[in-house]
Amino acid sequence: MYSIIKTPIGNIKIEENDGSIVRIQHTDEPHLESSNILLCEAKNQLTEYFEGKRKVFDLPLNLAGTEFQQNVWNALKEIPYGETRSYKQIAERIGNPSACRAVGMANNKNPIMIVVPCHRVIGSNGSLTGYAFGTDMKNWLLQLEKSVNNCDC
Repeated sequence: MYSIIKTPIGNIKIEENDGSIVRIQHTDEPHLESSNILLCEAKNQLTEYFEGKRKVFDLPLNLAGTEFQQNVWNALKEIPYGETRSYKQIAERIGNPSACRAVGMANNKNPIMIVVPCHRVIGSNGSLTGYAFGTDMKNWLLQLEKSVNNCDC
């Protein structure tokens, strides 16, 4: 079951299976609402994120991937809102310091954008190296988080 929501970065498709979110991805598909309770909650949490009101997600996730990918994705979930880590730092965090490229590939395969924040991973030199949906979108998400963190509101 899925829903497609409108966001400031375009339409996002949220997929649910057996009570867990299994995919959140940018899509060109048209807007499509669902009355599924979990999909509605995911939509609400993503809307709050884009409005600068949510920094931590509370959704049941089921990320299908290899053990290595799972380790990387779990490390991504530990990156605080508004902060970044390098591919090298993630590789070190999972106990495989020479796996920077493999970390990049796992990032690219992340099925749950934003909630599993692969956009928060950057190059060691601070560059916005690749992002599955383009570096412009990656920069937009990072700037959103930076502006909310620096807000006095």
